[in-house]
Amino acid sequence: MSESKITLEGLISEALNGHINKPVNKTFVFNDGGAKEAGFKGRADDCVCRSFAIVSGKSYNEVADLINEFSKRERKSKRKRNKSTVRSGVYKATVKKVAEALDLVWTPTMSIGSGCTVHLRSDELPSGTIAVNCSLHVTAMIDGVIHDTHDPSRNGTRCVYGYWSKQS
Repeated sequence: MSESKITLEGLISEALNGHINKPVNKTFVFNDGGAKEAGFKGRADDCVCRSFAIVSGKSYNEVADLINEFSKRERKSKRKRNKSTVRSGVYKATVKKVAEALDLVWTPTMSIGSGCTVHLRSDELPSGTIAVNCSLHVTAMIDGVIHDTHDPSRNGTRCVYGYWSKQS
């Protein structure tokens, strides 16, 4: 009497009904934009620096220096109690100046009163290398794959305000 051997591969193959060798649609890749190589450690709200470094091809430190330079010129107010910092957030006006300095072009996907028409999904955004502006976050996308320290897509439902791309 022959005894059949139960293996993990066999169980997985059976559970997937023979779909084990089909390609997986990859929508996210972990990418810190060079922060670790630049000597930074731990969690940070450095999405602007990280995504602009990925999109521009500049080092994390080069983009960080640019953000710090522009933040020196910011003025505090009732609404802006602090200045922009690489590791804890960058104000919108400074983001625009940094993008301009990196020769990135803004393309809006939303206007006032239009509602959300574009989501953080590969089939709704152009291919190529872009920095996508979502609510309270900026992430890099390369040919439809999100490059970030986490997946901010909210399963493809996160609204996109617009994106920056390299000038042609």
